[in-house]
Amino acid sequence: MAFVNRQKVCKFCENRVIRIDYKDAKILRRFITEQGKIIPRRVTGVCARHQRMLTRSIKRARNIALIHYSLDVTQS
Repeated sequence: MAFVNRQKVCKFCENRVIRIDYKDAKILRRFITEQGKIIPRRVTGVCARHQRMLTRSIKRARNIALIHYSLDVTQS
């Protein structure tokens, strides 16, 4: 049985998003793992242009503390 690769469509291109806002933490959290890593575009299906915007927005949001750098799992 052969696997058929579905072509991933960029969610931002589909909705004609021109700029990704760094203040919209709800959207940005979808592209971050539990460890705080940015998910690569081969997994999310985002185009290269929007991936660069997304990375820049995530880093800006982290810098002004809208998003955590990592999840603090240790609880005493």
